[in-house]
Amino acid sequence: MSKIEIDIPERLEMQIAQLIEEGEYIDRQEAIEDLISIGIRTLRTSGRREEDEFESEFEDTMGGDDEYAF
Repeated sequence: MSKIEIDIPERLEMQIAQLIEEGEYIDRQEAIEDLISIGIRTLRTSGRREEDEFESEFEDTMGGDDEYAF
C-alpha cells in the first residue's frame, strides 16, 4: 500500500473525527481511505464537475472572493 501525506483543513479533520466517534469508521486511516474511494467513484460516475461549481467550492474553502490567506 502506498503512503501519502496531506494537509487538510481543520473543519474536515473535525468531520472525520466525528464520523469515527459515531462509529461509522474504526479509525482515521479507514475513514480517509473510504472517503477518498467514494469521492473518486462519485467523480467517475457523475463526470467532471462544472468549472463554475469548482470555483464556487474553491472560494468557499479559501474564504471568498479576493481574500488572501497567509
